[in-house]
Amino acid sequence: MDYKYFPHTEDDLQVMLEKAGVKDLDGLYAQIPDDIRFKGDYNLPSEMSEMEVRDTFDKLGSQNRQLTCFAGFGVYDHYMPSVIPSLLQRSEFLTSYTPYQAEISQGTLHYIFEYQSMMAELTGMDISNASMYDGTTACAEAMMMAVAAGKKQNKVLVSASLNPRTRKVLDTYALHHGIELGTIALKDGVTDLDDLKKLLAEGGVAGVIVQQPNVYGIVEDFTGFAEACHEQKALFVMDSVAADLAVLKTPGEWGADIAVGDGQSLGIPMQFGGPYVGYMCCTEKLIRKMPGRIVGMTKDNRDQRAFVLTLQAREQHIRRQKATSNICSNQSLMALFVTIYLSLMGKQGMKEAAQLSYAGAHYLCDELLKTNRFSLVYDKPFFNELYVKYDGDVDTLYQRFIDAGFLGGVKFDNGILFAVTEKRTKEEIDNLVKIAAL
Repeated sequence: MDYKYFPHTEDDLQVMLEKAGVKDLDGLYAQIPDDIRFKGDYNLPSEMSEMEVRDTFDKLGSQNRQLTCFAGFGVYDHYMPSVIPSLLQRSEFLTSYTPYQAEISQGTLHYIFEYQSMMAELTGMDISNASMYDGTTACAEAMMMAVAAGKKQNKVLVSASLNPRTRKVLDTYALHHGIELGTIALKDGVTDLDDLKKLLAEGGVAGVIVQQPNVYGIVEDFTGFAEACHEQKALFVMDSVAADLAVLKTPGEWGADIAVGDGQSLGIPMQFGGPYVGYMCCTEKLIRKMPGRIVGMTKDNRDQRAFVLTLQAREQHIRRQKATSNICSNQSLMALFVTIYLSLMGKQGMKEAAQLSYAGAHYLCDELLKTNRFSLVYDKPFFNELYVKYDGDVDTLYQRFIDAGFLGGVKFDNGILFAVTEKRTKEEIDNLVKIAAL
């Protein structure tokens, strides 16, 4: 066997095979039944020129059908300023994602520092790390962080209004880390404070996780939540849609100890589910429990501003068993994306985009209710997502939306969750309502 790009020699392969207890490479797959093994030739095209390759992929891409998106459920169709892809390619930024050598990584360290500063301000928290994989795993890391800070307490309470996809990730992490998860009941679509207090009083709770806006799009009132948690020595964790914090009360204002969520709403395209970026911010007293990296600013031997990895509790730098988390890398490119987006939008731009999303969602709600075919499941304040019931067949309606060129919300439980962003026009909303009224 001679593959010029494979570094292993025949002797290397034989040593590895002997360690695995098999004679040859086929022996590695001996347990796979012969009748399900693929024995034909792979349908791979012959070599092509660069122009032919581009043409091939253009033709493949043209088979995708572009739908006007009214779906959300954690992923939102926000506007991406066209200058971002160009700025991403600048040489001072497009360097190795792990900036071990500060001397040659000042561009990377600089934008991570700015990312941290912006996310801390957006969430109203003291500290931000250098980003996580995505929102769901960021929430799971917050769960483990709460347990680590709680020492002998290993129970975490999770609101039933948390996105079920995030809850599944929490379940997986908890299973393998010996964490007990409890569920806080809902009352009229929002987290029940009385039930939370009852569960906290049972003891052993390290943390409480809530979502804002919640899975139904409702903006919850968390008055008294932080106080209830802190009375029982539990940490209060808030999972929020990043862009919504431009106008909503921040986790810091609610008294949260840890703020997490997905940064996809900060201009990152939906791009088939990723890559995205998770954010994590916390109070200063929890900085040593925070996973991942933190970049700080200092001065070099010439008294010039410089950026360095200040805290880096990762397994590459310390013993694996001492690491706060085994994050081998992070979505640093997506953190750069978010940094450029926030810089371009500014505070006013972020507020305007959020206000347009809010206005569009409430206009859609009013128009849907006028058809007498829809009703709000919960009569609660919502931001840019609304959860409604339809008096007909939901699957038939959903297909009508697709046939008309719309991704008409997300079917969730017994209703539909519609989302509106600043990209949706009045004409698009009116056309969606016309289809819904048929």
